[in-house]
Amino acid sequence: MSLPHQVLSHEQWLEARKELLAKEKAFSRLRDELSQARRSLGWEAVEKEYQFNGPNGKETLAQLFDGRSQLIIYHFMFHADWDAGCPHCSRWADSFNGAIVHLNHRDVTMVAISHAPYPRLAAYERRMGWTFKWLSSFESDFNFDYHVSFTPGEMSTKKAFYNYTEQDPDAPEREGISVFFKDPLGRVFHTYSTYARGIDMMNTDYQYLDLVPKGRDEDGRGPYWVRRRDEYDR
Repeated sequence: MSLPHQVLSHEQWLEARKELLAKEKAFSRLRDELSQARRSLGWEAVEKEYQFNGPNGKETLAQLFDGRSQLIIYHFMFHADWDAGCPHCSRWADSFNGAIVHLNHRDVTMVAISHAPYPRLAAYERRMGWTFKWLSSFESDFNFDYHVSFTPGEMSTKKAFYNYTEQDPDAPEREGISVFFKDPLGRVFHTYSTYARGIDMMNTDYQYLDLVPKGRDEDGRGPYWVRRRDEYDR
């Protein structure tokens, strides 16, 4: 059986790998520049008083910082009518659940927020065995203001503002990540949000799949293969 790649001698492989390494280093430098530009982006003040329901009862956005100055929110797709969270967001949660303790030690709090009522979130979190803090925005405009939940009207017309453009949102809930900063006076600022493939690099298993010969192996169809991690063997 023929192999899909050329087989090289050790010396040839080293030479080819060094050529690729030069491209990887150039990409790393460009990524560093982009990261700096992201951090230098102007901020917008958060004027609305959002409230969320979670394990500690009702909390405001400012309270979610939990004594730190930086807050990351993962917008977890979980509609009020769903019995379980999105399998793709569940995959992302598997990636960030264990990382949060490290973020905490760099002045960063990270939580997940979904539109579904809190009891549904808590039940699903128990099923999946996660420990991150998860809150419901069901009684606030937060998900709509940050363009990750969409009204029945937007769904019927297939027109909503998502990922910085008007488009068909494809689902009543979408994924994203938003970042906030709280200054010493207690003022809260929105510093960054990213959606769709913008959250791609936060997924651990995708980064490993990009290293192997078959890559993501999705054949242009996107992550059609994803299941909740307790459903793969069903």
